[in-house]
Amino acid sequence: MLKVVHYINQFFGQIGGEDKADTPPLVKEGPVGPGLALQQALGDQGKVVATIICGDSYFNEHVDEALAEILRMVEQYQPDLFVAGPAFFAGRYGIACATVCKAVQEKFGIPVVTGMYPENPGVDLCKKDVYVIKTGDSAAQMKDAITKMVKLALKMVNKEEIGTPEEEGYIPRGIRKNYFAQERASKRAVDMLVKKLKGEPYSTELPMPEFDRVPPAPAVKDLSKALVALVTSGGIVPKGNPDHIESSSASKFGKYDLEGIVALSSETHQTAHGGYDPVYANENPNRVLPVDVMRELEKEGKIGKLHRYYYATVGNGTPVAKAQQYGQAIAKELKDAGVQAVILTST
Repeated sequence: MLKVVHYINQFFGQIGGEDKADTPPLVKEGPVGPGLALQQALGDQGKVVATIICGDSYFNEHVDEALAEILRMVEQYQPDLFVAGPAFFAGRYGIACATVCKAVQEKFGIPVVTGMYPENPGVDLCKKDVYVIKTGDSAAQMKDAITKMVKLALKMVNKEEIGTPEEEGYIPRGIRKNYFAQERASKRAVDMLVKKLKGEPYSTELPMPEFDRVPPAPAVKDLSKALVALVTSGGIVPKGNPDHIESSSASKFGKYDLEGIVALSSETHQTAHGGYDPVYANENPNRVLPVDVMRELEKEGKIGKLHRYYYATVGNGTPVAKAQQYGQAIAKELKDAGVQAVILTST
């Protein structure tokens, strides 16, 4: 029976949420959290002998120390297979899974597999070296992700031929392989063209990246008379986060009043963002949302007026499609309010 070691973060390790993200690496015997689904998928072919848990913030802020300790933990179990995640769309978690998988594969020479949403930043860190199963953007797809990860992992362990990304469900690695096609290239190309002209479904043999191009707006002719608004994806919200904007994969944005506020303070505002160290933003929220500077520019006559309301959401792990929806909704409100310029701040 295969010995399997599983890596997960503090949330899936049932230690806690963002308040426990600074947890150093620790190991527990047997499966924990999603490891139970992993064990079920392995059946009698493998056993999850240990689960390594590490806080997302701790790993990303102490990479060398965390990685060294995790590798030491892995070595003591001498596993035949290493599984990380799946991390879905959690950025820091994905980066940790990618880094650990590459290190385990390099040091121990055993099969490793992880799973992530294609837009997770961890994907680009490891997809050329590690198989990354394509997942949805949330843990709602946990069972499906684990099933595909185990199926691919067992193929690797048994040294079976690994199929294409479409066949196995992993994210393309940028590797091309020669093969003999049943039909010549000219016929395949014409067939695709005919299907495209007819509006029928077809798949290209050379998918191209899609880049969203947004034409720039014309310059503001006179800022000294312009109504200027602040919008941020840095998660600056009133104290207590009244709209409960999520620290990752935000499902909403907030609209907040700046009337009578000369500058933000730690007593009145905070960040809801889970993708960066919140200490400095909470200490002085103006570092992310520069209300203080905007008031100075307003007083000096450099801008006409600061718009009464600002808009905020969290960019961490938020799908592009959702971000586009938020942007369109916010832009409509600002346009209706007569806003002529927007300063968009991030992290």
